[in-house]
Amino acid sequence: MFTGIVQGKGSILSIEKIGPVWTFQISLPEAAGLQRGASVAINGVCLTATDIDGDLVAFDVIQESLERTNLSRLSQGDEVNVERSLKMGDELGGHLLSGHIMGLGEITVRTEVGEGVDMTIEVPKAMMKFIHEKGYIGLNGASLTIGQVHEDSFDVHLIPETLRLTTFGQVGAGDTINIEIDSMTQTIVATVERMMKEENPEGRS
Repeated sequence: MFTGIVQGKGSILSIEKIGPVWTFQISLPEAAGLQRGASVAINGVCLTATDIDGDLVAFDVIQESLERTNLSRLSQGDEVNVERSLKMGDELGGHLLSGHIMGLGEITVRTEVGEGVDMTIEVPKAMMKFIHEKGYIGLNGASLTIGQVHEDSFDVHLIPETLRLTTFGQVGAGDTINIEIDSMTQTIVATVERMMKEENPEGRS
């Protein structure tokens, strides 16, 4: 489990593409105590550390993750958001995330507002039922509060500290964003839909 509080930015040193599995060598901002087999969120994607050499850590990424996330669009030298997995007793500063990406969004508008940034992110229509103003959402692994919601997009407002710790200071219109909807929100929406269907099984208005 993760909290969506990004701990810093990692740098991709290499990507080895062998068959359906890609191996990413990523220099983490801090890897003290990290062991092989441990989970790390890279741009919000839960990956397993397969090899560790100081702060240089290897991660194998399978085809499903490559197809569902923006990891397949990364290149050597790119930076990624990094969060180590939640430990018992750690402070929950964001909201619980699993590292299982639901889909991709696209930044359509990026506006600098003082030292902060406002962004509009377009998502598949099927995902909009989970997105509500003032709710939480995981974007590239960062726990953020949803601003205004539109027909097929929503706004987020990023403070300077978020821009400093994450890669959001470098992204722009046209870039893709990994999106995770927390399990509680998914469960609530599914429950409400099921109850409405049971009350109106034939779809009568």
